[in-house]
Amino acid sequence: QVQLVESGGGLVQAGGSLRLSCAASVHTFSTNAMGWFRQAPGKEREFVAAISWSGGSTSYADSVKGRFTISRDNAKNTVYLQMNNLKPEDTAVYYCAATRYSVSERRVYKYDYWGQGTQVTVSS
Repeated sequence: QVQLVESGGGLVQAGGSLRLSCAASVHTFSTNAMGWFRQAPGKEREFVAAISWSGGSTSYADSVKGRFTISRDNAKNTVYLQMNNLKPEDTAVYYCAATRYSVSERRVYKYDYWGQGTQVTVSS
């Protein structure tokens, strides 16, 4: 059974930090790259960050570069998203996803597996 389960969301003040986790089934984790996306109310789902299977390559949206860090622990089948200096505009449901394509892939439809999402709310 393919599963991605996110955790770590919550309510935080602007300037604060959160770390999201995504626990994956072995099959899902063997895909080529893992990514984080987010979707705010009334907006389309957008790419946030991605990481290669080895962890040696990463990709970030310009809006989060320098503030967010994606990482993975293959021994634990887990991907993380460390979010620092959070802003109210980062408020969204955050989704973990897996793709057979490369870490540079940012299109939603190219990701094969998705988690259920975790809410992140940043207050001003």
